[in-house]
Amino acid sequence: MSDGGAPVVRLETWSGPWEADDSDANLKADIAAHSLLDPLQTLGALSRDTGIPVGALARYVLARWATAGSAGLLEIGPTMVHRLWEPVAEAESSDDDSERLAAYHQLREMLSWLRFPLENGDAYPEQEPEPVESKSAAAAQGRN
Repeated sequence: MSDGGAPVVRLETWSGPWEADDSDANLKADIAAHSLLDPLQTLGALSRDTGIPVGALARYVLARWATAGSAGLLEIGPTMVHRLWEPVAEAESSDDDSERLAAYHQLREMLSWLRFPLENGDAYPEQEPEPVESKSAAAAQGRN
């Protein structure tokens, strides 16, 4: 269904059910909890305050949320994602709670050094870039 080429989405509530061992149980529980809320109240107020149509705001919110994982991947980079996943994969392959706890501690340490410059503004002192000589200046001084 569409209106002038724009997709139309029906906002539905959903409360399950799902199995306890469902790999998506956390997502499903979160969806069920948020189904109790009416997002149109917030979008309507924002629309009134900004003059932006509710549909445009809804599209923005959905697009922004749906692409957040890709944006996060771009920020942290695929190499770091793989490095952060290694302890998890290793712990899960052993199926041992003590290994999972060790993986948590390893991840915490990895994340702590990633956060270090964010939490410590003086981690990297200000540096003045060294001037770069142009080729013509170096040639004039007899250095090629």
